[in-house]
Amino acid sequence: METSYHVSGQNKLGLKSIGDLVGMSFFIPRYQRGYRWTNQQVLDLLDDINEFHCSGKDGFYCLQPLVVKQREEDILSKIRQADSIEEVMGLLQGNWEVIDGQQRLTTIYIILGGLGVIDLYSLAYETRPGSGVFLKNMEESKRWSNIDYHYMMQAKDTVDRWIKDGLNSEKEKSAFLETFKTKVKFIWYESVEENPIRVFTRLNIGKIALANSELIKALFLNGSNFEDGFECDLMLTQREIASEWDEIEYTLQNDEFWMFLHDKGYNRPTRIDFILDLICDKNIFCIEKFKEQKEMNRIIGMDGYRTFRYFYEYFKSLDSTMTRQQRTKKAWMIIKSYYRTFKEWFDDLELYHYMGFLLICGKQEISLGKLIEEWINQSSKKIYLSFIKSKIKDVIGPITLKEQYKEDGSDKRKCLPILLFHNIQTVINQNYAQQKNERYKMSTFYKFPFHLYKLEGWDVEHINSSTSNQETDEDTRREWLLNVYMSADSNMKEKIDKYFDESDTRASTLFEEIKKAFPEPEVWTQAEKNQIGNYTLLDSSTNRSYGNVIFSAKRRIIIGKDQGCLIPVPKLKDGRIVFGKPESANSSFVPPCTKQVFLKYFSSTVGNNNYWTTNDARAYIADINKCLEQLNENSKEDKQ
Repeated sequence: METSYHVSGQNKLGLKSIGDLVGMSFFIPRYQRGYRWTNQQVLDLLDDINEFHCSGKDGFYCLQPLVVKQREEDILSKIRQADSIEEVMGLLQGNWEVIDGQQRLTTIYIILGGLGVIDLYSLAYETRPGSGVFLKNMEESKRWSNIDYHYMMQAKDTVDRWIKDGLNSEKEKSAFLETFKTKVKFIWYESVEENPIRVFTRLNIGKIALANSELIKALFLNGSNFEDGFECDLMLTQREIASEWDEIEYTLQNDEFWMFLHDKGYNRPTRIDFILDLICDKNIFCIEKFKEQKEMNRIIGMDGYRTFRYFYEYFKSLDSTMTRQQRTKKAWMIIKSYYRTFKEWFDDLELYHYMGFLLICGKQEISLGKLIEEWINQSSKKIYLSFIKSKIKDVIGPITLKEQYKEDGSDKRKCLPILLFHNIQTVINQNYAQQKNERYKMSTFYKFPFHLYKLEGWDVEHINSSTSNQETDEDTRREWLLNVYMSADSNMKEKIDKYFDESDTRASTLFEEIKKAFPEPEVWTQAEKNQIGNYTLLDSSTNRSYGNVIFSAKRRIIIGKDQGCLIPVPKLKDGRIVFGKPESANSSFVPPCTKQVFLKYFSSTVGNNNYWTTNDARAYIADINKCLEQLNENSKEDKQ
């Protein structure tokens, strides 16, 4: 019998092999649907178990949790009326209401019958009382008596064919049965909640399986882990762990904190699993028999309950140097240390931004597990910052700021790490600049919103369009003219007014005449257009929204995205620029340096708003280079 953990008033958690179910009685209540497993589901289970059996592994094949609750009944009077020792033994095993797992439990009963095992355990169904008898006899003539019987017979037919085709001799059949009974195990979860329907509903809404974290939490809170302490100490420790567990989960549910650490797309019901998985993957508890990764994978498997089995092995193993209570507290302290590490990173100006960058761009250079390990081993924050800055330099690599990217733009994403780092270092610099002023000395600071960055698809896009002669459509021409109108002399303003007169038939010729008076400041070479000074970060929706338009149009659209609106092209009426009413639209995150690019923030003088000039690009590159040079400097904190 497998070890399990239990204390009065608490859920009981453990592992039970199929053989451990001998003599047990299971009751399937009416709130559960009837048996509905398909042929494919039955075959998948048989094939998976057979694959494990043929591998010759020493571990076990783990089934999903069987959630049960012991039924209240007068066992003593039933024992008195029993006709045999076997019946007494069965009564002592108890009668269990199955809250979750009845489909698999029924299928295993059918498989056992196909292998020649009768009455290993019994099943009773509240909705159709005859189902238990039908399972024993499997009479074809009653197949169509109700839909449950049909699916049970269908499963039996599938099992019989599989055994006939796959197990060629009695020896093979016997060997498979031995594996099936001894190495196929349920996660046994015994609920003490008074209302089993509430438990069933929680587990089955949206088909949410019992999470690793819930199973592991039950391991931590079992009273047997504190058996060497006083009862009041036990309750206090349990409440402390339960409260801290909930605090960690609550914090991880904050998307700003969570997506600093993790990419989007995490679909598990609880997020503390993320920490538990990190501990399992690195064998942080130093379980002796898991020193070799292959051995560890062999014993605990690679499925969704791998992490639970790792913690189960830890709690089950013995250690002569520590009591069970000390081992429990040690394990809990390790979990808390991971959480506190993440909190310290999140709350620190430099660590938050540098770690956030590495967790996005540095996955090939260094794993999160390695970053945590180095953090634990370094003697000071200053040394650790030097370490992570060196890793950032590895990510950015030897790319120079004057490197030319391919004309078709197929490789421009190579400069995404530099552009993202420029944004991040800019935020750090602005925060430290503000904190020099006494009014800004506060514990909070503006953070680069990694959660918003990760929710969008990001492109590296041209600032100045990669093509020439963009002023070909009417809207673009009007926008271009409006941006030069205020600086035009009276004669030129008159010509622009005439262009906006819809009755004027010389519009195209007139535009070319006006444009000659406002020539482009310079002509970009194709090489200059494909350098980093002409690239910025844009979310894909913004990039698609403006296409190949002039700089001033991109600027208008970017400002609108930041404000959550669509800003229309202004109009010219009676010598005045008339601004249209913005339309409400979804707001998008605009990275700070992208915003600064379109505000010409990096240039010391204001140029033509219709164009991103080579002078603007040089000022932009100088600022990027200034930020990159800070990777060679010590922490700002150490300088103060």
